Amino acid sequence: MDIREKEEIISKVTTLLKEIPSSRDVVRKGKNEDRRYRYLARHMVEKAIEKDALIISENGMGIAILFKTSKKDNNIWKDLWQQLGLVVNVTGIKNAIGILKTQNYIKNQRPQEGEYLYCWFWGILKESRGAETQVGKEMKDEFFRISHDTGLTLYAETRGRTNAIVYQRVGFELFHEWDHPSGDTMYFLKYDPAKNKRPADAK
Repeated sequence: MDIREKEEIISKVTTLLKEIPSSRDVVRKGKNEDRRYRYLARHMVEKAIEKDALIISENGMGIAILFKTSKKDNNIWKDLWQQLGLVVNVTGIKNAIGILKTQNYIKNQRPQEGEYLYCWFWGILKESRGAETQVGKEMKDEFFRISHDTGLTLYAETRGRTNAIVYQRVGFELFHEWDHPSGDTMYFLKYDPAKNKRPADAK
């Protein structure tokens, strides 16, 4: 991936992050807010490239980050300097403690043993949006292909009730609901390849 392509992806992720409730919670409001969103987007894209976790639709309008991970990867010291950079450049110190508590609760809903897949980010730009659009279907099928190829359960969360319904419609199971500190309900979902037939298009 060349620099120009990477910067274009970062710009698209920046746009998408501004629409996502969890991102809006994390990014400190006020002066230089756009710059903070871009810093977060760059952090996410670079981490995804490093972990070979970046998924982009054919037309470039859909972007996802799908990690193969485990509880042992959640070592706070492992990415300490990156985390400090996020506190200084994105969240601000006041928000950091509350964000850490929320993230710990979310992580504790995922497997405590063994590997699994985790959808850290999934966004589709407005003009290509909708679960039944080609982009949505293409990306869903790619998620399921990876899940079936690895035999690993795929986990995701959303604070959108409509999104949760769409996830369930395509094969995810809702296994937990939580009253998020923001006042929203957070929905925890998983896709178990052992319980689902491999979709015909997920080859």
